[in-house]
Amino acid sequence: MQNPVRKTGIGLYGTNGHQITGHLVDHPAAELVAVAEFGDSVLPDGVGDVLRYDDLDALLADERVELVSLCSPLRSEQARHAIACMKAGKHVYAEKPCAMTESDLDAIMATAEETGMQFHEMAGTVVSQPYMAMREAVASGVIGEVVQVLAQKSYPWWNGRPSDENIDGGLGRQVGVYVARFVEHIAGQRIASMQMEETRLGHADPEKGCRMAVGIQMTLENGGIATGISNYLNPLGKHMWGYEIVRIFGTKGVVESNADGAKARLIPVGGDPVDLDVTPPSQNYFDLFVDALVSARTMPLTLEDELDPTRWVNRAKCIIE
Repeated sequence: MQNPVRKTGIGLYGTNGHQITGHLVDHPAAELVAVAEFGDSVLPDGVGDVLRYDDLDALLADERVELVSLCSPLRSEQARHAIACMKAGKHVYAEKPCAMTESDLDAIMATAEETGMQFHEMAGTVVSQPYMAMREAVASGVIGEVVQVLAQKSYPWWNGRPSDENIDGGLGRQVGVYVARFVEHIAGQRIASMQMEETRLGHADPEKGCRMAVGIQMTLENGGIATGISNYLNPLGKHMWGYEIVRIFGTKGVVESNADGAKARLIPVGGDPVDLDVTPPSQNYFDLFVDALVSARTMPLTLEDELDPTRWVNRAKCIIE
């Protein structure tokens, strides 16, 4: 008779973001053991007996908790929370942006190095379709050298969007980071510089409202350029929550995704468009994290590469604030 697989004990802190609660139902390798700052939030059936704590310190005192998933009530405090978790001997999986300043990002990385604890941001774009197929196509050299990237991430407006960027990081950081990820993680190009412009135009109260649109211009280390937009102006939200488009232009062709993220195609110079194979299933970044903790497998990105898009949007925001 085989011994049952030991599951990694998971603690959840906060509900401000894409908390992984539902993903832990009947999870084969992870077990939800405790939550904190969850208020009256109902936990789904199938997660077993879960202790509720009032604060992070109490959660960290639970020896069964090996990894903490952070969706902190204030994103501006999340870097401090991540550091506290690692110093308490816990691995960390953090909602974006994991930090709101470049110095806080450096502190997270330094703490991970000092403590030996593993840290990752919720950066699963790189293992999601159709972007896996696009990344592979670009890496194969089929479009030649990347010269320009165009990227869009658009969400619908709803009145719950916070005006205080300390709560969720703000449009530039928590949505604009996708643009930077498309450039670095999918097009495979390191950013060399970034400029960001924002507007509150379109909000009912532009003096107090959150930013409604962000424009991002980048130069790339290979000499290429990239342009991105992010906004809360998606009119298709009822049918398509994240309205996103990515086009990567190279010397031998283009790879591009369509608006609903279901397809991608290659347009070679002098040839007909060809659909990329997006049938290999997307992977879950949290699952890869848990697997890496208990096996010799590595994550798809180094921590430096994973967090570089967050570094750049923080650096650009710092200039305009």
